[in-house]
Amino acid sequence: MKKTIEITMPEGWSDITLSKYLDLMKELENYKDNEDASTAVMLYKLCGIEPSLLSNVSKQSYNQLRAELTQFLEPKELPLQRFVWIDGVEYGFEPNLSRIAYGAYADISKYDTITIDDNWAKIMSILYRPITKHSKELYNIETYEGIIDGSKWLEVGMDVHFGALFFFVHLSTDLQTYTLNSMMQTGETTQGSNTTSLKNGSLMQLLLNSRMETLRKLIK
Repeated sequence: MKKTIEITMPEGWSDITLSKYLDLMKELENYKDNEDASTAVMLYKLCGIEPSLLSNVSKQSYNQLRAELTQFLEPKELPLQRFVWIDGVEYGFEPNLSRIAYGAYADISKYDTITIDDNWAKIMSILYRPITKHSKELYNIETYEGIIDGSKWLEVGMDVHFGALFFFVHLSTDLQTYTLNSMMQTGETTQGSNTTSLKNGSLMQLLLNSRMETLRKLIK
């Protein structure tokens, strides 16, 4: 007798919470050298298919699922969402990074990188704070009090998290480009300098290796 397996694929990154994403990335890292095991992890974590049921899936369906999930996991550029509702409270992204409170800056600076890892929820809790005044596109957020609680951000969709991360990726890219152009205009570069790193670098590399030093320079 044939057994029917119903598979529910996530429609977008809003369906994947930060906690689920972090758990998935850790599991995939454990099985990074085993393609079949990695596929089983993705199907279980994202679609709820128990590994024991995979033997009942046809090879064609299995390969199609693997291809779709692999494509889904590729980082998609998403816009910064300045306003986020959590448990009935509206949070706003730091309106002006150049005027960010020193305490907030110092607390973010404790982390070596800006990337989606176990510290990301804490960084989000610093950058997003409850809105106190809102008029169209203008808004104020609560004064930073040094309270870091990333728990509420663990259940927020990855569309919000990727939007914030790509915001910093683009700022990092712009800062490096402006710095390079400035050095070239002032004659600080030499013939032996590596001036092609930006051209040859990939957005994925920036996504994974964006350093805190970039944010420090940006804020200054």
